[in-house]
Amino acid sequence: MIRIPDAARREIDDALELALGRLRARSAALGESAAALGVATAAAATGGKKLRPALVVAAFESFGGDIAHTPGLWRVAAAFELLHAGFVVHDDLIDGDVERRGVPNVMGAFRERARARGGDDADATTLGAAAAVLAGDLLLFEATRLIATAPVPAPQRAALFVLLDDALLVSAAGELADVEQSIGDDLPPTSSLLRTARDKTAFYSFQAPLAAGALLANASEDQRAALEAAGSEIGIAFQLADDLIGTFGSRAQAGREPGADLRASKRTPLISLAAETEWWPQVASALALAPTGPIAIRDAQRELAASGARERAVELIEATLRSARGRAADASLPRDAVVLLATLAAAVEERIPR
Repeated sequence: MIRIPDAARREIDDALELALGRLRARSAALGESAAALGVATAAAATGGKKLRPALVVAAFESFGGDIAHTPGLWRVAAAFELLHAGFVVHDDLIDGDVERRGVPNVMGAFRERARARGGDDADATTLGAAAAVLAGDLLLFEATRLIATAPVPAPQRAALFVLLDDALLVSAAGELADVEQSIGDDLPPTSSLLRTARDKTAFYSFQAPLAAGALLANASEDQRAALEAAGSEIGIAFQLADDLIGTFGSRAQAGREPGADLRASKRTPLISLAAETEWWPQVASALALAPTGPIAIRDAQRELAASGARERAVELIEATLRSARGRAADASLPRDAVVLLATLAAAVEERIPR
């Protein structure tokens, strides 16, 4: 989604491996069970596109940051990847998912471990959930430790901790709202679901990493505010595109079975947009059957498209990105930062399944 120099990616990878290697080694010294947790936790933070650390580095460079004289950059960038990994482990637990990218995740690995020891389904559920809670906690702490030990000036470290604090609290609020909005018969309004998308994903995935990179490059408060405002809207558009992918995207786009969000009966802004139309009774009936199989999913996809919700979701993404581009035109931002934001907006548009 965003390109940074290969040398920068290697530095991020090295910082991550150093942190995860430390975690594996310390866990191994505590016994076989702890060692297995260390391995599974490190695996949960390995691979992936590393979008968030790339945003830290890209923002740093766009504000003229000097990589040669900012050794703490790599730990801070790696911290945002570990923050993401911790949230993903906890999110999988909340959603009851036992796989990630086609292989057992932490919960899935420890469910298998329980069964290998003769446990029944209840034992597997208990052990898998416990491991997921603990692995996510370890990753969130490791993200905190990286920022605490990064060689950066004390004022910058304090400001980074404010960003980290906000990222944790805002994302927790968004995750809780996401679960609460799935309960009951009444569908939440689109505005509430958009707020949840911002809190759950946009803040920690776009707004905070961009702000961290700008902070390390000594950007002014006004510059960081303009960057964060645009980054937040790009993050919301990113999540809306992700919702479209989860509903209409191919296996290649989604990295999982097509229509996975329909199968899981997720309440996304796309669904609430359909509920605002006269076509909603047909859509609601199709959505109720979607978890039963591929044919029902295709029926739900057709009804959603016929309602106009898909088209309206695309229009909402485009409007959100226009607003982000408008914010990026802030006179306080350097040209490279404007180009970075424009590149991110274009990348989000390219993700929209057509």
